[in-house]
Amino acid sequence: MSQRSISPERLSPEFAGMRDGTRLSYRLVKGNGDRRCLLVHSLAMDKTFWNATVEALAAGADVLIYDCRGHGASDKPEGPYSVEQFAGDVADLMDHVGWKSATVAGASMGGCVALAFAAGFPERVEALGLFDTTAWYGENAPQAWAERAEKALEGGMAALVAFQKTRWFSDAFREADPAIVEAAIAVFLANDLKAYAATCAMLGHADLRQALPTFNFPCRVVVGSEDYATPPDMARTMAGAIPGATLDILQGARHFTPLEVPAIIASHLDLLLDASSGGRR
Repeated sequence: MSQRSISPERLSPEFAGMRDGTRLSYRLVKGNGDRRCLLVHSLAMDKTFWNATVEALAAGADVLIYDCRGHGASDKPEGPYSVEQFAGDVADLMDHVGWKSATVAGASMGGCVALAFAAGFPERVEALGLFDTTAWYGENAPQAWAERAEKALEGGMAALVAFQKTRWFSDAFREADPAIVEAAIAVFLANDLKAYAATCAMLGHADLRQALPTFNFPCRVVVGSEDYATPPDMARTMAGAIPGATLDILQGARHFTPLEVPAIIASHLDLLLDASSGGRR
């Protein structure tokens, strides 16, 4: 993914050890140290998924971005994986950098991880951003995700590219910004097949619905009007179950809003960071 114009010294990668010995690659982008934000990327992407959003935040917060286990430069241990395990990684990573709490946000898979973290570690969440995501993919999710994983295992990640790029980006965006589309595809193609399959199974079995009514921190739910992966109806249901959550449906956007409209996503993060002011633990 393009590094955009973020200065190299703000992007130097480091590694953190998790409780089970897995090493995760992360970057702590220094900004306004009074505000802290951790971002979790989408399935089969990596930390660079957030570069444009971090740039749009314009150093308005210290931002922690990382490669989830099984992704990017992080270790790729054998499955099975679970969203609770990924949430534990978030806690361990925050411990590693000395953060007791932060605004936590995620996109797609990252949103499921953010939900699991909010459910398991509510005292560490100052505010929650849920982008292009859902608390539950539905009754048929285990089979649907298993079929996607099997297609990748049989034909490689390339077998999914045509499907994914139309699912990620609107027709207009693919025509206007082909370089961003191609960069996302390059990250996608570099994935480890077994780790991808394990993560697909994780998402197929994820169900965070029971935790939603217990959240007592600011929350913003954002989805594209053309999102066919986690449609607006899923976002409405999720937002309706979270006390005080706001919902923003972005007209014309599809599933990768942090890449299609990073300035809008950054503005939502900025609002969450403002809402969490004074709540630092």
